[in-house]
Amino acid sequence: MTRPVPARRLSPLRLLGGLAAAFVLVQLVPYGRAHTNPPVQVRPAWVDPDTQALFTRACADCHSNETQWPWYSNVAPVSWLVQRHVQEGRQKFNVNVPGFGRDADEAAGQVRRGKMPEPTYLPLHPEARLTDAERQQLIQGLAATFGDEEREGRR
Repeated sequence: MTRPVPARRLSPLRLLGGLAAAFVLVQLVPYGRAHTNPPVQVRPAWVDPDTQALFTRACADCHSNETQWPWYSNVAPVSWLVQRHVQEGRQKFNVNVPGFGRDADEAAGQVRRGKMPEPTYLPLHPEARLTDAERQQLIQGLAATFGDEEREGRR
């Protein structure tokens, strides 16, 4: 009669070594570290300086060509998420390109519905957290500066 061979358990040290090796390997993926800011082509005529300041604080990293790239935007896999968010944000609404992007008139509505700033952005950017009064001020300022599809009945 043969004895059953006990299953080999993966030691914590081997598991940690494997995770460290995987982390090093994903750094070789060439996506997510092309941190260039295209030239600023236009600047909006902000309705007031407070709207501009709130936008800069809570929105500009993804919706302008003046992104501040934090250190962790160079470390995969976080760099992949940051790069994707900035690319998508600039495609939809970018205050530094003519026409401001295809969804410029949706900016106020996105803030109104609590979809912006993105919840994934807030933990590492506490300055982007808006009080209720700041949120209302930003919504009004965005609507006055770029239009508001919800209020204009286009939604």
